[in-house]
Amino acid sequence: MNESNKPHVADEKAGAAYPKTAVQFEQIARDTPEAMRALVAKNLAQSREFYDRSKDALEGLLESWERSFGAAGQGAAALNRKVIDIAQRNINSGFDLAKSLAGARSLAEIMELQVRHARSSS
Repeated sequence: MNESNKPHVADEKAGAAYPKTAVQFEQIARDTPEAMRALVAKNLAQSREFYDRSKDALEGLLESWERSFGAAGQGAAALNRKVIDIAQRNINSGFDLAKSLAGARSLAEIMELQVRHARSSS
């Protein structure tokens, strides 16, 4: 498994980027809507990259689990597949939210999108 397929490595990279991105977001939010959109587009691209790495890592993990639990029978593999499917749905949902936020035209619309996402996730 290469470094990009290790979930903890991807988590560490995303965690390290968050504080810097949050500060940039706040500064740009005060400056101009155009700069805000540029930052959102950049963050969307980073989110897409993280999504792709996470998806690859999850698929690699699933394959590993299926091999490991092969002796335990079909039930373990089915359970593992279900867990991975739920995780992938959550990642897809988060990425869809990010895409929606990138197209938002106002802070009110951003808040509305976040509330709608939170309600649909629960």
